[in-house]
Amino acid sequence: MLSFSRARSQGRNTRPLTGGMDYLEPKRKTNVMGRVILVVSLTALCIIMLKHAPSFTSPTAVFAVTCCSLQFSRSEEGVTHVLVTGGAGYIGSHAALRLLKDSYRVTIVDNLSRGNLGAVKVLQGLFPEPGRLQFIYADLGDAKAVEKIFSENAFDAVMHFAAVAYVGESTLDPLKYYHNITSNTLVVLEAVARHKVKKLIYSSTCATYGEPEKMPIVEVTPQVPINPYGKAKKMAEDMILDFSKNSDMAVMILRYFNVIGSDPEGRLGEAPKPELREHGRISGACFDAARGVIPGLQVKGTDYKTGDGTCVRDYIDVTDLVDAHVKALEKAKPKNVGIYNVGTGKGRSVKEFVEACKKATGVDIKVDFLPRRPGDYAEVYSDPAKILRDLNWSARFTNLQQSLEVAWKWQKTHPHGYASS
Repeated sequence: MLSFSRARSQGRNTRPLTGGMDYLEPKRKTNVMGRVILVVSLTALCIIMLKHAPSFTSPTAVFAVTCCSLQFSRSEEGVTHVLVTGGAGYIGSHAALRLLKDSYRVTIVDNLSRGNLGAVKVLQGLFPEPGRLQFIYADLGDAKAVEKIFSENAFDAVMHFAAVAYVGESTLDPLKYYHNITSNTLVVLEAVARHKVKKLIYSSTCATYGEPEKMPIVEVTPQVPINPYGKAKKMAEDMILDFSKNSDMAVMILRYFNVIGSDPEGRLGEAPKPELREHGRISGACFDAARGVIPGLQVKGTDYKTGDGTCVRDYIDVTDLVDAHVKALEKAKPKNVGIYNVGTGKGRSVKEFVEACKKATGVDIKVDFLPRRPGDYAEVYSDPAKILRDLNWSARFTNLQQSLEVAWKWQKTHPHGYASS
């Protein structure tokens, strides 16, 4: 691992004298100035490197870009240092943006297999001040790399977003999902335990519920996942819950529903890898159809027991979602576990979604209706009463068309994702 971070524990340049006073050795003044010059130089170098960094592809390599690394390796009163795993991805980058706006110190760890270095560059450009943001290129499946990251940084909290997250793909390649979600979460959890991190906010999913008999879904609805994605997430939840029984750590598990939208100010958006488009979110497919990237939209499944025969989902705006994460971080209490659904409480059918997308884009998108996709479920929407009661959170951006309009604006200005910037 190439890293500019220093170990957390550092000796003071002082020597105790009688009377309990400290004396700064004159000969070490030069060393102090040298360190200051070194930090300033490395900061400038790192900013340049981040601006011109290539798109790394090796998941086993570890590359760190930091600014004023001494600040990341030490706890600082009044400053909360949050590790955001998967922080170069769609949801993780929006969460990092919100944390930085709220004056948190942020370290992003991502292997860029699903995330975008362009999102990190945007964040670095918005928050270039030393001690605000650092990016570490690493794979969470590499236990040695993860241990090195935790040993060289003083984390107060972890927001664990990193995961592959496509239901269809999980049915085709289930082992990838168990490795990436369940196994990697175990690696992170072990590091969190060793280094006594105070808070863990876990990004989970409504897919852990499977296809419940009753709607809406509440937090005590039985978890019977029906696809490898949901099963892997539930296994990760179970590990966290078992560990928390004998730990002082504060834990929040957020099970959220279908995410849409993008940063209202147009700085970040969703940019999946081209090869993953067929597995992606319905919003991405709608936008691709509107831009002519694909000839039309494929709606899979019209014979479900719903109002119009298509699947019903609870669509949550990404801005609301990250707001829920920040509130969970603020409210997390030692030795306590909070489990919350994050949704609007209202289900929308796929046909309704397509009509909203047509209006948002102004394009009469061609739609083909196909047989069901393996692993899908008919109807899923939340009851958000508990998160309102405990965290005083409720969704604000609930107009489906408006959320799609915001996302569409970013898509039009970034036709090739972050490569368009």
